[in-house]
Amino acid sequence: MTKVTGFFTQLMRKYLPDPFVFAILLTLLTALLAIVIERSNPIDIVASWGDGFWNLLAFTTQMAVILAMGYVLAVAPVTDRLLDRLADKVRTPRGAVIVATLVGAIGSYLNWGFGLVVGGIIAKKLAYRVRGVHYPTIIASAYSGFTLYGLGLSATIPLTISTAGHALEGSMGLIPVAQTLFHPIMLVTAVVVLITLPLLNAWLHPKPGADIVEIDRDRFRGEMEQPRISHRDEIARLREADGGTLTFANRLNHSRVIAYVIGALGIGWSVQHLLTGGAADLNFINFLILFLGIILVGTPQRYVEKLAGGIGTVSGIILQFPFYAGIMAIMEGSGLVETIAAWFASFSTAETLPFWGYVASFVINFFAPSGGGHWVLQGPFMIDAANQLGSNMAATAVSVQLGNAWNDLVQPFWILPALAISKLKLKDIMGHTVVCMFWIGLVYGAAMLLWGFIG
Repeated sequence: MTKVTGFFTQLMRKYLPDPFVFAILLTLLTALLAIVIERSNPIDIVASWGDGFWNLLAFTTQMAVILAMGYVLAVAPVTDRLLDRLADKVRTPRGAVIVATLVGAIGSYLNWGFGLVVGGIIAKKLAYRVRGVHYPTIIASAYSGFTLYGLGLSATIPLTISTAGHALEGSMGLIPVAQTLFHPIMLVTAVVVLITLPLLNAWLHPKPGADIVEIDRDRFRGEMEQPRISHRDEIARLREADGGTLTFANRLNHSRVIAYVIGALGIGWSVQHLLTGGAADLNFINFLILFLGIILVGTPQRYVEKLAGGIGTVSGIILQFPFYAGIMAIMEGSGLVETIAAWFASFSTAETLPFWGYVASFVINFFAPSGGGHWVLQGPFMIDAANQLGSNMAATAVSVQLGNAWNDLVQPFWILPALAISKLKLKDIMGHTVVCMFWIGLVYGAAMLLWGFIG
């Protein structure tokens, strides 16, 4: 398997451009496909692309917020201490890979924004502490755990279709998460991935004596060995800087009372919202992790400082999301997405529609790498096909989500936070995630076939 990984790694290093260039080339490819397959007018394609460029601006903001605030949760003092204690217990390179995968996977299951960041952070800590760890492998392994978000508590499509008033409610009704995220097949699939993926990643780690690239410890020493400053020491430094007496402004900026009070209000509203039947949509999740982060970080000023670090991890996503919005607009305006979905549905049966919908979703996700935007494009055709064939509606909807999560292993867009944290290039880690993609594809595909046949 090491040779297989090496083959794909060398392939990616030779031919895979950086994520932003990939997005530009994908834009041109989509336009070409629209001309060749759909016979679209180039002028209409350009119009659709430009008109749709900012269509996902609100959604882009939601994604950026959840990632930046997820970063704050991942670097909060209590989280950082837990990660340090965990990292200190690991002694072997393969053990480090297993732990990094588990942290990334469990974090992504709980919340995808948190998981994307915390996986990269623990991977870097482990690479710094454990000698002999191949740095690209452990970063790729931590990122591979992100695929578990598709089965987890923040999976976009299952949350959307369980919310009253969603766009397709008229044709599919409301499907509670008990029938999607907490369906026995989904739970078993999550356990299978949680057990097998860390073992696969450990197997893919180069053997001792191989060409191993360790983390540049000189480059990260200042960050990794920076001592923690307690709140008391922080106040003492401020008092000294203020001439012996802490100013009123600094008392407010570094007040734990203010942080805990506003944090408690936010958590209280969140509980009330859920108890009164409110939806756990993206806005709710962002609201919750904002105030939970304020409590965990401890002071308003410290939260602002941590958030500034998080914004750097999402800069690539902010830049590229409009390009993908433009790609989605071309696909929708030209009919490309309908052609892809309809082709797979044309040879599907009631039992196999979830599987073929899952495969179609994998293809479409190269062009629409967001669960919400992806559902807007593919969802209507899948639900129409499910109604016509009498397929299991919950399984059909979940198939789009799992195809999305499967493709994310090789779609460069969501790897950007891991690259920002690790300072690696896309071509350094993509060869590893390609191998993970093959295994996850088998697991998710088997789950979709089983669900389709047993109902």
